[in-house]
This record gives sequence, structure tokens and C-alpha cells, in this order.
Amino acid sequence: MPQSHTRPAPRAVVIGASSGGVAALLELAAALPADLDAVLGIVLHVGSQYSILPELLSRSGPWPAVHPQSGQALEPGTLYVAPPDHHMLFTSRKVRLSRGPRENHTRPALDPLFRSVALQWRERAVGVVLTGHLDDGTAGLAAIKACGGTAIVQDPATALEPSMPACALANVNVDHCLPLAQIAPTLVRLVGSQPRPPTQPAPVPAREQAIFEGHEPMQNLAEVGQPSALTCPECGGGLWELKDTKPLRYRCHTGHGYSALTLKSAQAEVAEQALWSGVRALQEREMLLRRLANVAEATGDKAQAEVGRRQADRVKAQVQQLEQLVENDLNSA
Repeated sequence: MPQSHTRPAPRAVVIGASSGGVAALLELAAALPADLDAVLGIVLHVGSQYSILPELLSRSGPWPAVHPQSGQALEPGTLYVAPPDHHMLFTSRKVRLSRGPRENHTRPALDPLFRSVALQWRERAVGVVLTGHLDDGTAGLAAIKACGGTAIVQDPATALEPSMPACALANVNVDHCLPLAQIAPTLVRLVGSQPRPPTQPAPVPAREQAIFEGHEPMQNLAEVGQPSALTCPECGGGLWELKDTKPLRYRCHTGHGYSALTLKSAQAEVAEQALWSGVRALQEREMLLRRLANVAEATGDKAQAEVGRRQADRVKAQVQQLEQLVENDLNSA
């Protein structure tokens, strides 16, 4: 259905998923009627990997799906899918793409899209969190609710990976918790009904969006958070703990944002990388010590060669201990 250039669509529906999300999104897209008068945005955690999700969605249901261009007009009848390595945001009439800071250690992420729709569409915004790991989307769904919109989550019992919908359900006063098959009919009813009365934009999502955009980040951080003793795994800057948020969340002044759960995961990844860097450095030290020992022996300095080999043996033992530490940590994760 073409959209008038003088009137935005009645609703903006934004849908997010992670692990197990391809199958869930295909099933949902197939159930959407072609004449649904809403603009639809989709985020799947694909990172920077090449994605054929728009092609799959286009074949699955009546709506064509695209990776949009920044500035592309929002029109009902098209599924706008966040491109790899780009956050996707909605204004009242257009798509915006951003390679801004990762949120919840991923780009594209659900929270930036959900937050932009909360602020721009307010009571006409509908957020849907499907199957996925960790808890991206919870803060964005809370922003939609805070701005007067509607929150939907897939019933965790029916999700391939229940973590994302379960976290949203535990921390947001959701309007509907539904099996996947019931989400499309519910969206049809919502789009065909009158939106809730208008509300004022919530201050926290607005300030978080300003931080994400790089607008007076320190001033906005001071309004919504307090300094913590933690550092950002992405950039090494200081993290601020956000006040009165569920779940517990953190931001740095460059715009990276985390829930406590995703921060824990990101810290573990950084720690593992540091440990493997330590293994590599020690292995290279062992190689050099053995090379020097061989050179010493070749020149007749057997005592120095023996000292070098003993040092190399000690370094080799350290490598083995560090490798075991990494393996034990991975097995306990």
C-alpha cells in the first residue's frame, strides 16, 4: 500500500531477534497480511557478516524486504532489515543508518532501533522481542513503554533461545506475551485500533539517544548515571552506571552501551583474548630462548646454552599452565 507524503503510517512495528531468529522471522513474515498499514523494521544479530535475510523474507511472505539506504522513505508494504554492521534507526518518515558505537556488544542492535521508534512514534510504536541470547532489546522495549507504545514478547517457552524474551518479560511491563503464531494476528489488531493517548517523551531514552549520537555525552551521562569503577570493553573509557534502570545497565561517553549481562559477556571475551595473547607472547619467548641456546652451543658456550634451555623449559611450563587456565575458564562458562 503506498504511503501518502503528507501522513505517516499509523504505526511503526519494530521486531528484533538473535539466536534462532531466522526461522522465527520467516514464520512471522509469512503470517503478515499484505495490506497492514504500518512500517516494519527488523533487526537480527548478524554483526558484520553478509546477510541474505531480505531475500529469505521476501520469498517467505507478501512483503518485499530490503536492506535500506540511509535516508530512504518509510512506507508500509516493505520490511526494512538492518544491514550488516549498521544500526538502523527510524525517524517519523525515513530510515537512518549508523555505524555508531556498538550496543550490547553488537551492531546492528535492537536497542537503538527500538529507542528511536519510541522517541519518534511514541504511542504509535510497537516493539516485538523474539528468540535470542542474552538481553538486547529489553532496554529498547522499556523505552517504547516509557514513551506510550506497546510491548510484545515471544513466549520464552516457545523460543528456540529464551533468554532475550525472558529478560524482557522480567524487566518490562509487557502488553502481550505470545507464542510466535499469535504475534501476527495481534499486530493486525493493534494496527487496526486507535493508539493510546499521546504521552510526553521519556527523559532517559532521549538522553541515551543523545549519548549514542554524540551530543553532549558527559552532560547527558551525568543526568542519567553515575561513574562506576568499570571500563568499557570496546574503547577502554570509564563506564557510567545508569540510574533506576531494569536490568542494570552501563554506558561510556563514546556511546557504547551494555546491560550488566552483556557487559559480563564482553568482559569474558576481552579476558579470553588477553589470555591467548599471553600464550602467544610466552610461546614466542620460548622460541627465542631456544634459538639463543642453540647459538650459544654452536659457539662452544655450553654453560650458557644450558641456562637458556632451562629458561625455555620454565617458559614452556608457564605456557601449559596458561593454556589450561583458558580451557578451564571456557569449560566453566
